[in-house]
Amino acid sequence: MRLHRLDVTAFGPFGGRQRVDFDALSTAGLFLLHGPTGAGKTSVLDAVCYALYGSVPGARQTGQGMTLRSDHAPAATRTEVRLELTVAGRRLEVTRQPPWERPKKRGSGTTLDKAQSWLREYDARSGAWKPLSRSHQEIGEEITQLVGMNREQFCQVVLLPQGDFARFLRADAEARGRLLGRLFDTRRFAEVEKRLAERRRAAETEVRDGDRELLADAHRMQQAAGGAMDLPDLTPGEPGLAAAVLGAAAVARSTAREQLTVAGSRLLAAESAQAAADRALTDVRELARLQRRFAEAQDRARTLEERADAHHAARARMERARKADAVAPALELRDAAEAEHRRASAAQAHTRGLLRSAFGGAAAKDPREEFGAGEAADAGAGSGRSPTPVPTA
Repeated sequence: MRLHRLDVTAFGPFGGRQRVDFDALSTAGLFLLHGPTGAGKTSVLDAVCYALYGSVPGARQTGQGMTLRSDHAPAATRTEVRLELTVAGRRLEVTRQPPWERPKKRGSGTTLDKAQSWLREYDARSGAWKPLSRSHQEIGEEITQLVGMNREQFCQVVLLPQGDFARFLRADAEARGRLLGRLFDTRRFAEVEKRLAERRRAAETEVRDGDRELLADAHRMQQAAGGAMDLPDLTPGEPGLAAAVLGAAAVARSTAREQLTVAGSRLLAAESAQAAADRALTDVRELARLQRRFAEAQDRARTLEERADAHHAARARMERARKADAVAPALELRDAAEAEHRRASAAQAHTRGLLRSAFGGAAAKDPREEFGAGEAADAGAGSGRSPTPVPTA
């Protein structure tokens, strides 16, 4: 927050209008308000506080013989405080007028005008002041939010009362502590200290519990390592326990890593030996398989050799059967011819019998019979073929 200009009218010891240009005063970075008692130094700070929060600090607000309006001001001049400042990157102007009993415009006596407040913000783009609010409550909330402190906090931290500051300079350490506690409300710091102490105790408890768990894990690691891990002779909560356990664990881890490397080498050697044995076993199994096939082949050869005579006899029978199968049709034809010949002979005999009966005598010959016999003889002589021999199986 930076103050630019303060205008006061009929406020405190200032009967007329006074202006304080803070921009001109703060060109060197630091300035001092000084003057005799009653010159109005505290009133300048009161005017700043009143412009911001609508009230003045400390006992002056409760009415111990001092009012905001100046006793030197003319009756027709109204008390007013106007403050221009920049806070949170915004340039604002706050104007406040406390309640005022002014003379009546008609007749005698006075009338009470209510307190009034204005809040404006400077618009850099347009170069003009823009009104924001005329509500006391809205202006107070806006200023409190922008400054980040309420009136009590602002008075305790920024505007240290003059009498309390002198008492603070002359007080001893204990009294100064009480005074600081009253001025700055250090109860919250005591609460913070108490809370921090509680958190410290809780943290110590967590550390001891963590150390116990760490030692339990370390003992399990020692058992897993076969007793090769050296644990520190420390109790939970002692400084350096975690570092000592971590160091012992690092040594055990290195030893275990070396053992793992050796075991890995042995495993590789065993796997190589197993692979060689597997290859030898495969070769032996293949040789045994070939030997079994050779023995089976020899058994089959002996069996075939023993069955050779029967095989040759079967082949001879099969050859004769094949030849018989070739003449089977001729035999069937011969059988059919013989049957036909027998039927023809029977028919001939039957016919002859009929002819004898018809012509009256067995001695008479049928001319057709002689003719038929002659034809048959001629046909046999003319063909020149002998009867077909019938093969025997």
